[in-house]
Parts: sequence; C-alpha cells; structure tokens
Amino acid sequence: MKIAQVAGRLIQVQLTRPYTISGHHWDSVQFVLFSVQGDDGLFGYGVASPAPEVTGETCAAALRELKPSASAWLIGRAPSDPELQSEIKTRCTGPAARAAIDMALCDVIARAAGVPFVEQLGRVHEVLPTSITIGQMSIAETMTAAEEYNARGFSVWKVKTGCDVDEDLARLRALRGRYGARITLLADANQGYDERALLRFVAGMGELDLAMLEQPMPPGSEGFLCTLPSEVQRRLAADESVCEVADLERMLAAGCPYGIVNIKLMKCGGPRAALQLARVCEQNGLDVMWGCNDESVLGIAAALHVAFASKATRHLDLDGSFDLATDPFTGGFAIAAGNLRTLLLPGFGASPA
Repeated sequence: MKIAQVAGRLIQVQLTRPYTISGHHWDSVQFVLFSVQGDDGLFGYGVASPAPEVTGETCAAALRELKPSASAWLIGRAPSDPELQSEIKTRCTGPAARAAIDMALCDVIARAAGVPFVEQLGRVHEVLPTSITIGQMSIAETMTAAEEYNARGFSVWKVKTGCDVDEDLARLRALRGRYGARITLLADANQGYDERALLRFVAGMGELDLAMLEQPMPPGSEGFLCTLPSEVQRRLAADESVCEVADLERMLAAGCPYGIVNIKLMKCGGPRAALQLARVCEQNGLDVMWGCNDESVLGIAAALHVAFASKATRHLDLDGSFDLATDPFTGGFAIAAGNLRTLLLPGFGASPA
C-alpha cells in the first residue's frame, strides 16, 4: 500500500464542563484532524491537540504542518516505510503535528493488518482504571463533582491544585473524609507552587494518602525537589518537565526527583515516540502515567493502545474526551465504572462520526 491522499482540517468544540487549572481556563478546545488514504482505499486517522502553555505549539501552527500542501511529502510513500518516523521529526516542528501524522500511519498500518494496534506492539494490559479530573473550584463545587463521578463509578480522582495551599489541602481533606479509602486521590499542581508552598503541601500529604503529586513546580526546580524525602519523590510525577526522551535523559543524568512520568502523545510526537519514552522509564525504574489534553476519542484511543503495550504503565489519566460537547469520532475504547478497554477493531478502533 502507498499513501494516495492526505487531509488536515481545524475544528473547534465546546466543552460541556469548562474548567480551570493553575493559570488557565477553558470553555472550548481546538484540534486538527489529519488523515491518510492508501491507494487501496483504507484510511488512517490522527489528531493534533497541542498545549501551547507546555510545548509552545498552537493549533494554527499544527494546521500549517498538516494541511495537504504541507503534508504532501507523504504521498507515494508506504506507511510502514521505516524512514518515515525520522523524516516526520525533521519535517515537522511541532510535537502534536508529528503525533497526528504518526497516529494516522500507525492506524492505517494496523487497519491493513486487520488487528488492533496494541496487538502489533505486544499487549501487556487488558483493562485499567482512568482517573477523572476535578478542576480548581470551591469545596462545595468539588464535592458536587465528586458525587457525580462516584455515581458514575470512577474511583481515581485527579484534583487540580496549585493556587492556594490551604484551599488545596482543605478540598483534598474533604474528599478523603467523605469517601475514605474507596477512592484513589491524585493532585496536579500544574507548576503552581513555590518552595515554601510545596513544603506546606508536602507536610499535609501523609494524612491524605495521596498516590501522586504531579508537576508541583516549574521545570528547572528539580534541584529543590531532590531535597524532598524519598517517599515523597516516589509519588512525584513529571509532566511539563518531561516531553521527550531527551528531556528525561538529561534529568536522569543530573538527578531525577520523580518516580513517575506523565507521557502524552501531544508532548512527545506520537505513539511510537511515546513507546520509546516508556521504555526509557521502564529501564530506569520509573512508573508511567498516560495523560492527554482535551482530545477526540481518537487521540485517547491511540494513547490507550500504547499504554497497554508498556510494562511501565501504572496510571491512566485519559479523560480528555469526556467533556466534549461533540466528537468528530466515535468508538475508540470501552468504559465501564471508570475502567478502560481497547476495542476488538482494527487500528485504534475509532471511526469518523
């Protein structure tokens, strides 16, 4: 099979539940849909949903790299051509644009083989729970959201923190007090703490039995994080500090304070780059959390397939499609009581709506 046609277009989707994190607020999202069509008629699909505040890449920039005139270099190439992966990186600046192309290639390759993509990689996991995110809000609003998520069967909740330590701890205490050991609590500060605030938060972590504290300080603060107790470091997760393999390798060489790495396809450049990063984590005894931006079920499914092929996978944070008012794709995964499974369909199992 050779690629006969490519397409890329920008769409905007409203969120049913606007949310706030440290320094940002969203009520709608944009992403770029990308597709390749083989000369046998098969399609492969990808999506770019960049996070400018993390990687500097915008949707406009991704669209410039994914529109047909810019991605025509793929036409006439075999999707399985081993040179394409390195060529994607040289031709595309943005990691989300690279991710969209790599996703589409992986999808069409697996569709042509008639198998789910995870089976081509080598499946390790069958089903895992995903966390669901509670944004920054009042205690009353937090408890209302928690009641809904509890009723829907979610038992892993990631609470956005990073603005006010006292309020952050009060919200987490309220959740732990109401639900006890039935739930797993994660916190994500989105770089919001300074040294003094983080020490105050860490002092309260023990009573809360937090499984994870994600990116408490901005990249470059690793020296201070290395002074924290080892039992705290094991629960620290790197998000903005680690986008690609090179970031993690630099950190490992200098001293890594994180026990967990949040891998997102939109940060690292796609499924195969993500799997490479997961392998480095595994080799160095680090756990992996698979994260996402606000994405179509297509992007979530792609991340899930790679997550289920990694021995280092410990956590899923793949809730980015739950609050889309409309989704340009259907399928992708099955969910029951907060647990995710891949579908027994070729590729990523997602189809245009």
